[in-house]
Amino acid sequence: MSDPRRLARFAAILYAVTWVTSVAAVPLYGGSAFDPNAALAGRASVLTATLLEVVLAVAVVGTSLALYPLLRPHGPGAALGYVALRTLEATVILTGVVAILPVVARPGTTAQPGIDAGVAAGLHLLHDWTFLVGPGLINPVNASVLAVLLWRRRLVPRFIPLLGLVGAVLVAGMNVGLLFGVGTVLPALVLPLFAWEICLAGRLLTRGVGEPPRAARHTDAMAVGAGAPVA
Repeated sequence: MSDPRRLARFAAILYAVTWVTSVAAVPLYGGSAFDPNAALAGRASVLTATLLEVVLAVAVVGTSLALYPLLRPHGPGAALGYVALRTLEATVILTGVVAILPVVARPGTTAQPGIDAGVAAGLHLLHDWTFLVGPGLINPVNASVLAVLLWRRRLVPRFIPLLGLVGAVLVAGMNVGLLFGVGTVLPALVLPLFAWEICLAGRLLTRGVGEPPRAARHTDAMAVGAGAPVA
């Protein structure tokens, strides 16, 4: 799949997959990562949530791999950094999945795992922390990397990367507060970052990643001709 339009559409579809799986998984865990006192849901519900998070992790990496050939000509370092950060985010998500599975199941059987309550609580807590670190802290960083590249190269309308940068600051700030126990989850703060991905996906689906305006290309060409480095 090397056609730029097809790659852009594929990335847009994968973004949609990340929204559906991430939003659907949270309530299936029974409030995990939002209410520290909430009990873990039942076996079937948690297993369904973990499957959704596995799909989420694959889609997270897939978005970056689909965008990489489109972004590389405009900023190879940023394009590679986005792939690396999305892969890191997916790794943290899968760490949480592996941590929570022993609490509700053993491989190949429907019998109860029989884990001590204290151990189960610790694994539950580990899953909550991966939720905060992965989608909560790493995701705003990779969103910022992509948004800055799109802004500087004018590859999409500028309101889209602006949404990404504002949303990244809000989400990262909220989660740093949660990290130190001085804040609480405020769903409204997530909306700009969610809107950034929706708008970006819509642009990818309908127009793809556009070439920079002629004036920007001319400026870059002059910089190269003068021996100045181009990011």
